[in-house]
Order: sequence, then structure tokens, then C-alpha cells
Amino acid sequence: MNYLEQAKQNFLLKEANLSEYATKSSDAIRLLPLEEDIRPNFFRDIDRIIHSLSYTRYTDKTQVFSYKENDHISKRMIHVQLVSKVARTIGRALNLNEDLIEAIALGHDIGHTPLGHEGEYILDKISQRELGETFAHNIQSVRHCMYVENKGNGLNLSIQVLDGIMCHNGEILSNKYIPMQKDEKEFLKEFENSYKDYASTKKCSPMTLEGCVVRISDIIGYIGRDIEDAIALGKIKREEIPEDISNVLGTTNKEIINTIILDIIKESMGKPYIQMSEEVYKALFALKEFNAKNIYYKSLTTEEKEYYNKGMNILFNDYLNAIENHDKENIIYEMFLNNQSTTYLENTTPKRMVIDFIAGMTDDLFMSELSRKNCKN
Repeated sequence: MNYLEQAKQNFLLKEANLSEYATKSSDAIRLLPLEEDIRPNFFRDIDRIIHSLSYTRYTDKTQVFSYKENDHISKRMIHVQLVSKVARTIGRALNLNEDLIEAIALGHDIGHTPLGHEGEYILDKISQRELGETFAHNIQSVRHCMYVENKGNGLNLSIQVLDGIMCHNGEILSNKYIPMQKDEKEFLKEFENSYKDYASTKKCSPMTLEGCVVRISDIIGYIGRDIEDAIALGKIKREEIPEDISNVLGTTNKEIINTIILDIIKESMGKPYIQMSEEVYKALFALKEFNAKNIYYKSLTTEEKEYYNKGMNILFNDYLNAIENHDKENIIYEMFLNNQSTTYLENTTPKRMVIDFIAGMTDDLFMSELSRKNCKN
């Protein structure tokens, strides 16, 4: 046996002890063939994600709070890393495939807009008006991985990873997550239908138990950290968290994460689903409501929302006009279209190109573009 064969076997050693409900690397499904090397399938997906341009841009994208004078406030990169760590902790305890979990977790917000969920809300309105289609960050994340990244050639990720990204939506909380069996055709149908019927996709279930772990970990990764950020900015006080929540989950990010993770491990050990106890589920649901009312709805002023809405619409029209008039000096060509493949350019409408570009922008680029257009608050 040569060193490459030995290395490949070493990579796969831990899979021999995975749970009967775990997804093996040999189960990976791809739309295009991939030449094998020493790395298992889902491990390779991790590499493809972290080397993507979209992953790099996580660093300068909003999690909840934009442009606050505090170096310790979370950006989306931190959120993604927290979700990965939480999910891998649960996955290791339950003997699931950590490579698959990490790939889904690191890629789950690849398609998120600048300005967090406010940016997503604005771009959704533009997409519905211009294309008659819904825009949602989890669907855009799949689109980026399949059709935008790698100069428009896609990353050729496994279907299990793409499906986990599509179904990660942490806004919808359940106390039980059951994998739904799918093949590549069913995944693609679900993905394509999402542009017309997004409500159904928000309720979709991942095809793997690992995807279910990431879905609940998305909530665990932000719920306590958002509280810490809000306290640091003086938005709320820790003692404002209702006792019926704090008595179950705690009040610090550390306590909240620890409580929920241990509860999930206890309730899910040796089972083909991921579950929380009724007590923890109710407390987490109440905490989501508390955060929404006291943090998320107040993260931006009315003036800021109006400014961002005006600005994103101005930029959309500017970039669309540049494409229609072949203005190669416009930033959408310089930073995006000039680097895209013929396949992308020939199979993508101008309006979709603009939405792909805006969705991929960092906060800083978005704001500098507003300044270039003299968009005043």
C-alpha cells in the first residue's frame, strides 16, 4: 500500500464507528463526476466552500447590527463559525458525520445579502417586482454554490450539502427534526419551486440527520450571541430576559448554548431524529420571541431602513442600466461580470445578474456604492 492509499484509509477510519443514522462519505451524490483524491467527499466540500470568494466576504457582512462603533459586535463570519462549532459538538456526541455537518454549516449563509435580514427583505421586494420570484438567503446560498461561484461554473458540491444549506432556515423552530429522504431530482425540484413558493421551502426538512443538526444549530448559534451584542450596545439589559426563560436556559450565551446542546444530545441519542425536551423547546421559542421584539425589530431605525431601501433600489437600477448599455466601466463588470464564464453570461438574465451581484456584496462595498451615487440619508 502506498502513502496515498494509506492516507485515504486514515481519512475514513472514523466512519467505521459512525451511528447507523449517520451519512457516510460513500453516500455522497453529485450532479457532476469528481475525480477522487485522498479526501472523503464531504471533506472536499468543506475545502471548496472555504476557498470560495463568497466565503471570504462573510467577514464584512452584517449579522444583526450594522456600522456600530464596537469592535466586539458579531459579523456573519462569527455566526457561521459558531454554528459550525455548535453543530459539530452535537454531531460528535451523536456519532454523526462531522465533515458533512461542517460543510453545511460553513456554507449555509454564503448567499446572504449585505445589511443582514433587512437587506434580504429589500432584495426580496426587488426580486418579486422585477422577476416575479422570491429572494431568500438560503436559496441564494444554494444558487451561489451551484451557478455563481467558481466564475459561474459552480462548486460541484454534494447534494447532501446543498440540501442542508437550502433547508437550514433557523427562523422556523421545531422541537423535533426528522430527515426527509430525497434524491437529486427531488432536491432540484424543491430548489426550483422555492422561487415561486418560498413558504413551502421554509418548512422543508433536510435529507440527512446532519442537516437537521445544522438547522437547529443555526438558532443556537445566534440566539445567545445576539443577546450579548445587544447588551454590549445598550439595547437591552440582561435582567430584562423573562424568568420563565432564564430559569430554564440561563441568561448568558455560554449558559444558553450549553443548556440547549446537552438537552438535544440527551433527547436525540441513538434516535433517527433530532429533538429537544418540551421544557427547553418552549423556553427557546419564547427567547426567539423576546429577541425579535427587543433586538431584531429595533436593530435599525426607520430612517436607516428607508435609506437602505432607497439605496438598494438605486443600485439595482444603476447596474441593470450598465448591463443593458454595455457600460464595461461600471463596477458590476469590473468586480463581477468580467470574471464570469460564458456559461453564466449566456444562461443568466441581466436582472438575475444584478441580484446575484447585490446579494454577494459586503456591507462596506454596498455603502461605498451608495456614496458613489450620492445617495443621502
